[in-house]
Amino acid sequence: MDKFYLEEAVQDLHTIYDFTRWAVSRFNDAGLYFGHGTDNPWDEALSLILQVLHLPPGSTPELLAARLTKSERQRIADIIVRRVQERIPAAYLTNQAWFCGMPFYVDERVLVPRSPIAELIEQKFADYLSDEPSHLLDLCTGSGCIAIAMGQQFPTAQVDAVDISSDALDVADMNIQEYAMGDQVFPIQSDLFNNLAGQQYDLIVSNPPYVDEEDMSDLPDEFRHEPELGLAAGNDGLDLVDRMLKEGPQYLKAGAWMIVEVGNSLVHMQSKYPGLELQWIEFARGGHGVFAVQRETLVNYFKEH
Repeated sequence: MDKFYLEEAVQDLHTIYDFTRWAVSRFNDAGLYFGHGTDNPWDEALSLILQVLHLPPGSTPELLAARLTKSERQRIADIIVRRVQERIPAAYLTNQAWFCGMPFYVDERVLVPRSPIAELIEQKFADYLSDEPSHLLDLCTGSGCIAIAMGQQFPTAQVDAVDISSDALDVADMNIQEYAMGDQVFPIQSDLFNNLAGQQYDLIVSNPPYVDEEDMSDLPDEFRHEPELGLAAGNDGLDLVDRMLKEGPQYLKAGAWMIVEVGNSLVHMQSKYPGLELQWIEFARGGHGVFAVQRETLVNYFKEH
């Protein structure tokens, strides 16, 4: 995108609507990939522009018609150019991603939050918790968004936010402090369960690395900005999930559930664990590859296998 084209946009475009339309055209022309919180160029452009302007998500016709100052137009144009030329996910450009209706700080030390597990959190895990929980685990916490959102829904529960990456835990701790939840949500550095000896949880939730070798080689450029440690999980994408299934029961209370996202690697789950009774969850807002399994189901399965 040459300098004249950019100057023309700053000069001739005036409203949020103008710049959203312009951004959509630029995104389509560049063939960008959308998968970090949005799935289409309009939503991506509008989200990016509203964040630049420090406005909340959602828009009204009146808001879209609002005129912008020259400095605002320049900032919007500059960030749209970066999105096009550098293929950086929008959330990294603004250092903000939304999850469960809450804003979180993110940068390239953590994945951009986008898990459909948000829907389960908003429903307070109605199908998987019969009583108010006292101890919850977010395994592979990344930015801490799942742990913090669970803490918001269950204010009397202790939530452990576990990750192997100290960089990720630094980001998680920033978000924990931002929400003043340091007395409820605890970042813990651990290779899965290794540093959790003796802990027992009412529910374990995990969005672990699950991208298999084939998908890693085909990832769009946008994903190359995310930490590989948070994506890659071996040939079948199940390196961490294999351990979680085998080791998890000793960290679950009787009758408790484990909920795990495996994305496209669900095909490997079905072939690798024949006969294991997993509940594959359907989401009203879209998303796939999330299963729930009860402690006793895992115990009995691994006794026989």
